[in-house]
Amino acid sequence: MIIKVGQNLKIASSNSTSQTTSNLADLIIAEGKKYIGTPYVWGGSTPQGFDCSGFLSYVFARNGKSLPRTVETIWNAGQPVSTLQKGDLVFFETYKTGPSHAGIYLGNRQFLHAGSSTGVTISSLDNSYWSPRYLGAKRYF
Repeated sequence: MIIKVGQNLKIASSNSTSQTTSNLADLIIAEGKKYIGTPYVWGGSTPQGFDCSGFLSYVFARNGKSLPRTVETIWNAGQPVSTLQKGDLVFFETYKTGPSHAGIYLGNRQFLHAGSSTGVTISSLDNSYWSPRYLGAKRYF
């Protein structure tokens, strides 16, 4: 096929919205996993040290998605979900009433987060510490 000057070329997309969302979730998760072992730093938002919301904001920004800076404002900005999908953010009530900790859901009841005693790590939603503190999940893309 020859395309002449002035002709319009239309290319049909083969990606569905769910494929695009899944790809973005995979990219966010892959980016987040690069920082496993990074120490926890209160107020930290760089690979030298993260707090939980700084970690989320940093990883999402590296994939073109903007999140608010605090766990509470991230919670307020998301769309509630009843069935967890990779890339959703999971929220917990820890040191104060309401959402005070969050991480990225990986699937299989696992989440990636910057824990105050662990730094960036993977934990289970079924863990005896996290399970009773779980508040819910939100979606951002």
